[in-house]
Amino acid sequence: MRAIIHVDMDAFYASVEQRDNPELRGKPLIVGGDARRGVVVAASYEVRKYGVRSAMPMARAMKMAPGALVVKPRFSAYSEASEQVFSIFERYTPLVEPLSLDEAFLDVTASVGLFGAPADMARRIRKEITAETGLPSSAGIASVKFVAKIASDVAKPNGQREVRAEETVAFLAGLPVGRLWGVGPKTEEALKREGLETIGDVAKRDVAWMEARWGPSGRHLWELAHGIDPREVVPDREAKSVGAEDTFDEDLTGMEELSPHIHSQALRVGRRLRRAGVKGRVVQLKLKFADFTLITRRITLPSPTDDGQTLYRVARELLEKAHEDKPVRLTGVSMQELGTGEEPRQLGLFTEPEKPKRSDKLNAALDKIAERFGTKAVTTADIAGNDEAEPDPERPRRPKRPN
Repeated sequence: MRAIIHVDMDAFYASVEQRDNPELRGKPLIVGGDARRGVVVAASYEVRKYGVRSAMPMARAMKMAPGALVVKPRFSAYSEASEQVFSIFERYTPLVEPLSLDEAFLDVTASVGLFGAPADMARRIRKEITAETGLPSSAGIASVKFVAKIASDVAKPNGQREVRAEETVAFLAGLPVGRLWGVGPKTEEALKREGLETIGDVAKRDVAWMEARWGPSGRHLWELAHGIDPREVVPDREAKSVGAEDTFDEDLTGMEELSPHIHSQALRVGRRLRRAGVKGRVVQLKLKFADFTLITRRITLPSPTDDGQTLYRVARELLEKAHEDKPVRLTGVSMQELGTGEEPRQLGLFTEPEKPKRSDKLNAALDKIAERFGTKAVTTADIAGNDEAEPDPERPRRPKRPN
């Protein structure tokens, strides 16, 4: 039986702001941009009782909570806290699958003998997060990813919930059908028309009946309703790609405004590649314009790399070719076709050992500095002082996990 922990930071951006500014603690807080055209990046639990949620237009949020305090996002601070949190995860298992800056799946099946029961592990992880970052988190523990994710949602804020395998169907039964992964508003409406209001209603149906109405998706939903979710936790070293995305609270235009974001994303991807011990050959740039048009551009490198500066140079070239001087709401940089980067080759009899590249030695030194003092300790001039240029893998509408 697998043991999966889903850890999710509570109101992450807002919690960081409240941690760093005591005057904001306990107050209804919105992290967001311009009140007329920006969106809510994060909402504290104190302001959520008014109905304010992330991704909501700021104008609407301010009407719902006119007394709320508003601060602009500081992505450098959130990235810094995220690095600390993920370093704690890695103390307990190498099988960590990032979903965004503030949540991840951990497969701790093989760690039980060393650290104890999964629920005890989750408590230790959350305790260390609080002690070392001053931030609250919630956790869900289950034998499958889908249930662990829902369990952490149920446990919020600042709690945890374990769902044993034999309790899974009963735990899911009373939840609304919209909680099933893959069920959007239209699908939810269609399911309800068939009398399927809860996950338990789906579980009670015959699988053939579900397939007859929704095809393969019907079987998938039926399996989820029974807690069947065979997907593995996929760490960066086993992923098909590693990426970072940034959704802006206000649209950006021009190379000068976009380049720092591309640079910061490329550097973070490089750090993740090196941490996972992999390199990639294909650099991909993703752009989403203000009209929600989405384009991707990619290029294959002559040799694999894990160097963030190399990623940035290539991504910037792609940006120059793809940019149409239109307002941009999202940028993303990813590295694909991952591997160890070791290519077999015939060595000469008297060939001297290959010396480490200067960039490799520099990256190793920077990684050590970042591990000890944080990612802001040493950075590039275009990113320094530009908090909004720090990476923010777009929080799922649901991370969407970085690939």
